Amino acid sequence: MDRAAQAGRQKKVLTDPARHPPGGCVDCNRLRHDNQRLRQRVSHLEGLLEEARRSAKRQAAPFSKGAPVSTPRKPGRRCGSAYGPKARRPIPTRVDETIDAPLPDACPSCGGGVELQAVADQYQTDIPPVRPLVLRVRVQVGACRQCGQRVQGRHPRQTSDALGAAASQLGPRAVALAADMNKGFGLPYGKVKSIFSSHFGLDVSRGGLCTALQRLARQGQPTYDGLVETIRTSPVVSPDETGWKVAGHLRWLWAFVTPQATVYAIFDGRGYDEAALILGPDFAGTLVRDGWAPYRKFTLAEHQSCLAHLLRRCHEMIEAADRGAARFPHAVRRILLAALLLRDRHARGEISAHGLVVAKGRLAARLERLLRWNVTHKPNATFRKHLTNESPHLLTFLGRDDVPATNFQAEQAIRPAVVNRKVWGGNRTWRGAQTQQVLASILRTMRQQRRDPYPILERLLRSPEPARLELVTLGNGPPR
Repeated sequence: MDRAAQAGRQKKVLTDPARHPPGGCVDCNRLRHDNQRLRQRVSHLEGLLEEARRSAKRQAAPFSKGAPVSTPRKPGRRCGSAYGPKARRPIPTRVDETIDAPLPDACPSCGGGVELQAVADQYQTDIPPVRPLVLRVRVQVGACRQCGQRVQGRHPRQTSDALGAAASQLGPRAVALAADMNKGFGLPYGKVKSIFSSHFGLDVSRGGLCTALQRLARQGQPTYDGLVETIRTSPVVSPDETGWKVAGHLRWLWAFVTPQATVYAIFDGRGYDEAALILGPDFAGTLVRDGWAPYRKFTLAEHQSCLAHLLRRCHEMIEAADRGAARFPHAVRRILLAALLLRDRHARGEISAHGLVVAKGRLAARLERLLRWNVTHKPNATFRKHLTNESPHLLTFLGRDDVPATNFQAEQAIRPAVVNRKVWGGNRTWRGAQTQQVLASILRTMRQQRRDPYPILERLLRSPEPARLELVTLGNGPPR
């Protein structure tokens, strides 16, 4: 067959309506549709990937999340019943100085005479100039007549027995303020030094501040150990962990939180062994935690898995998945929101204790049926496996007023550490890490109880030996 005849035959085959319908074959149409859908999905995922890459390089300052809306909401509080509590600065109960603001001799607008009609009061509460208080302690030094041992006196206001080259020291109030600035508010030693010099007239080096805080941490080590014992015996504990640098290497900072105390600990890892160093391997309370698998090894404890983490994961999966794959995270989200609504209705008295138990059982049955779904989408299958492991711990908070549905307490305790990490990166030595965990735990615990931490830190510094103060007491009274 010649070439022209072969070409004509191929053209006839290609144009045969029986073999190739006008709209194309069904398989070709389906492939074109799938190709278009996959192209759109790839474009969407590429945009998400680029946004994730850019957000990873952002600094701590907030950035725009997109183009501004054309009609933004008016700033400030809304008027009406939803305004919230109205407040103003209260009138001081004590006045230290009174000055007069007389009327001008003439009106500033027209130059006419001015007549006195009333006298109004205005108040200013200011910080007075700070002048350092220098205390000289006349230390008597002697020797024992019997054994010849050197003996020296000590006053209750002293913070150290050091003499000679170390005789000039920072006072307890200054050391407590430095500890709060550095460990509580995250200011580097250099900025603390500048504030002390410019505002208080105190000249101190960064090394001197570091040494003073290390000594304060040694004095507070028994108090820190007491907080660890409090965590171990607490009925409900919220743990969490985040990355932390020590000597330039990645380590982990843990936070263990109860309603009255917080313990920070810096360890090499983030596994069960590290958590057991604080909680104890036989911890039998309730752990309100995220889905990190090592927490499940505390088999004697009751668990509550954080619903906020699961709802956030559902939201991310719904945004990334197509319509068919989004059914599973949508169903999980409905069950979790129903559990939170049930908790709120019970708290308002709309549901009795018996009704709560019945409704909780129905939610557990819905969850069990959901986990039996035949899930083929890989992210959904991974999520279902995680929920299967966590299913016994999702509804513990229902009927337990002392158990929250999320580990928000631990998240809030971790947040200051994350801010400090952005400012000065971590600790240069393990001694610095020990100082960090002791002082940060004491400061955070006192702030939880709405108590002033400075008297506690001063008391620790003035103690001749490392002292143990029981910071968690009945009624939050003075520490013992």
